[in-house]
Amino acid sequence: MSLITATNLAKSYGPDDIFSGVSFAIPKGARAAIVGPNGIGKTTLLRILGGDETPSDGTVFRAKLLKMGYLPQEAANDAAFEADTSLWNTCLTALDTLRQMEAELARLESLMSDPLEAETALAKYGPLQAEFERRGGYTYINRIQQVLTGLGFSRNEFDFPLRYLSGGQRTRALLARLLLSDPDLLILDEPTNHLDIAAVEWLEDYLTHWDGAALIVSHDRYFLDRVATVIFEMSRSGFETYHGNYSAYVQDRQRRWELRQQIFETEKERLEKEIGYIRKNISGQNVLQAKGKLRRLTRYLQAVEQIGLENVVGRQWGEISEEVSTSTSPFSVEEAERRVRSLRPPANRPPGLSLHLHATYRSGDIVLRTQALRVGFPETPLFFAGDIELRRLETAALIGPNGAGKTTFLKTILGQKPPLKGDVSLGASLKIGYFAQAHEDLHPERTLMEEIDSVAPQMLAAEVRKYLARFLFTGDDVFKKVSVLSGGEGSRLALAKLALAGANLLLLDEPTNHLDIPSQEILQEVLDNFQGTILLVSHDRYLIDALATQIWEIDEDQGELRVFKGTYSEYREWLLAEKERAKAEEAAQPRKSDLPRKEPSRITPEEKRRRNRIKSIEDQIGELEGQLATLSRLLENPPADPAKVQKLGRDYVRTQAELEAKMKEWEELQAAAVG
Repeated sequence: MSLITATNLAKSYGPDDIFSGVSFAIPKGARAAIVGPNGIGKTTLLRILGGDETPSDGTVFRAKLLKMGYLPQEAANDAAFEADTSLWNTCLTALDTLRQMEAELARLESLMSDPLEAETALAKYGPLQAEFERRGGYTYINRIQQVLTGLGFSRNEFDFPLRYLSGGQRTRALLARLLLSDPDLLILDEPTNHLDIAAVEWLEDYLTHWDGAALIVSHDRYFLDRVATVIFEMSRSGFETYHGNYSAYVQDRQRRWELRQQIFETEKERLEKEIGYIRKNISGQNVLQAKGKLRRLTRYLQAVEQIGLENVVGRQWGEISEEVSTSTSPFSVEEAERRVRSLRPPANRPPGLSLHLHATYRSGDIVLRTQALRVGFPETPLFFAGDIELRRLETAALIGPNGAGKTTFLKTILGQKPPLKGDVSLGASLKIGYFAQAHEDLHPERTLMEEIDSVAPQMLAAEVRKYLARFLFTGDDVFKKVSVLSGGEGSRLALAKLALAGANLLLLDEPTNHLDIPSQEILQEVLDNFQGTILLVSHDRYLIDALATQIWEIDEDQGELRVFKGTYSEYREWLLAEKERAKAEEAAQPRKSDLPRKEPSRITPEEKRRRNRIKSIEDQIGELEGQLATLSRLLENPPADPAKVQKLGRDYVRTQAELEAKMKEWEELQAAAVG
């Protein structure tokens, strides 16, 4: 039985139809994904399924007692995050049932000591304990830690009040709570938006081994490749189902496109023959037969205009007539012929940007070389790059956690940021094109027309408008100021400027951010055909796997840039092999129980008290450091009330003094041990 079933769903806002004819079902254990261009209604559909909106038409059936969890794109406005409760306690609320069972077990344990209650308590205790254990009652603390750590929270953030979390942290916190609540169906809208690669890979593994069902909207194609088992495609022409992951969907979609093209050509050729017969016989001996064909052709063409050629071919008229309304008077032969000639092949690919990049080299093979390069800031060194090089026609993907220094590295190459040590040398005859993640090269007060004019002053106004249309800016859009553009619009404008640069070395900082999947696919195709060199910073693993010939990963723990020559898939296989090798080496090491035992040294009561005191002080120091970090965060964004600011300042000074006193006591105890 399906957990949720949608039948002929439609949604309109006034005269604007968002989507219609959406039908599908989500069975138990399914991993379904919805893909389609921006603005097609994916988020609206999820809100309807989650019960936050009502459809204009159609029905949604939900299984009895269905437990759903819904993650919106942004959780910043969730009322729950205005509370003073901590991140940890919020996660605990997802496990209220387990905690109630735990409290009941404790109550029954206390009753067992009462001879009058012991037998009854014991009878209840056994089944309840078994159910508690089956649900993971003895491991839920570890589970919370694993989920929070997996989603990128550090342990010192576990006790942060929710109201002080950033928008991205709030979204991750809500996702953690949803995962811990074990719903029957998870509805996730862009769940990877605020996750780095390590956290996304953790989520992939979690969902792959999870027993529940999931319905996901995501622009992360690699994530969909790893998680999804069925793809629902929303487009202007309808709603289609593809079985398999994202890569299987791409292949099956191409086959369907080719089949539709073939059907169109065959059908148009048949209709042209029909017109030829009608024109030849409309005034001859077979006039009645010709007029009958013209009436049938009229109804056929009217149906094609209303529901599309692909929905008419091969179907019985009785079935089609239930979906369309046709006039009784036939077209003239000339009108029928005009309409047949005006039939256009199916628009397979959804609207996407039209991008062309050209590169030429005059000389040189080595494009980029670093020597003993140290990247960062004087007060904050980030990593050591060593001696690496990038050659003509290669693509290097620079990956690493957020804040590791990827953008700083690009700016060091561009000469915008001096290295702390070492050198960067660029090849001869290079023309660099830079796509900045924050779009710093876009001027907020300029219009789109002015932005293009700044890099291509030779283009006429009409040419600029035509060029911008290739990037989905039409009509009055071209007169918008950059400051009012959305993230996706800003990315498209930056790519439009980049395409005019004529660069042969591209430095791309998150070029697919804010782009929908159709535009991502076009960009990938363009970059794949680019006859130049690319240094790519991206979280888009699908793009990296398709393009990269080298992987450059920033290892924060070691503070260095690690170079792997090969594709991303090959790099992942190498990492897994290295982990297995490390495990094998660890297993081969002698266990502690196998080592010769030493006679335990006798600990004096004074030494035992000293050690206990040190342990107690260390715990207090950790707690005070956490309080100090929280107060520092609050003082960075102080409240409007001056009295509250003063109190925060006093609390900070007091906590700092307590911490210094504890540190001094700890040092004295350690010194006493040495003495």
